[in-house]
Amino acid sequence: MSRARERLAAVRRGVDTLPSPNIWHWPDVYEIENTAQDVDGDVWRMLAGLVDWTGQDVVDIGCGDGFHLPRFAATARRVVGVEPHLPLVRRARARVLELATVEVLTGSAQRLPLPDASVDLVHARTAYFFGPGCEPGLAEADRVLRPGGLLVIVDLDVRHKPYGDWMRADMPGYDTVEVDTFFDLTGFTARQVETVWRFADRADLAAVLRIEFSARVAARAIAEVVGLSLPVGYRVLHRRKPTGLLRP
Repeated sequence: MSRARERLAAVRRGVDTLPSPNIWHWPDVYEIENTAQDVDGDVWRMLAGLVDWTGQDVVDIGCGDGFHLPRFAATARRVVGVEPHLPLVRRARARVLELATVEVLTGSAQRLPLPDASVDLVHARTAYFFGPGCEPGLAEADRVLRPGGLLVIVDLDVRHKPYGDWMRADMPGYDTVEVDTFFDLTGFTARQVETVWRFADRADLAAVLRIEFSARVAARAIAEVVGLSLPVGYRVLHRRKPTGLLRP
């Protein structure tokens, strides 16, 4: 079952949170993955081209153990990480302990622990917003955004080789047309960006691929990667909250 269909099924069952199969169980390996991802800063450059969060209020939904919070905090006025998994909340709070403008709250995308119209940027990276079924989270993002604020969703691009091929091998039911149509109809603009993941050694590369894919697909991926780096594509989806009363 694809992540989008898992999300839809979970919402229909009234489930707030789906366990993350990688960072929830292997946070130390996921730290290696975060460090290896986007080493040339291509995603960050695209984000900076969409919005300047200097002096702004930012919320990172599904912040995990807080890896991205210090990057936002370098210039933002206030940064809030929201994470449902308590062990990760504790790790995130330890990471940002000395950053006075950052706090980490326990909560889900569907029930953000924030007041109405209290933030300028809602950021979510490979968390929750995987297509049909994420409407409750979209509504919550709109609730906490100020008029003119931006919701940015960064997700992996399943069309981009070779990583996308491995993803589709593990998610044969993933419908790219359905997901693209959903985000188009809900007012998002999509941009593609190619990044480089670069690892310190083959052991780190193999460990990361093993927490991202089934054993069969991970073995294939490890064999197909030559050296210590690989190209990985992302989609950056963004939607600005209208400044008027009604969404066009």
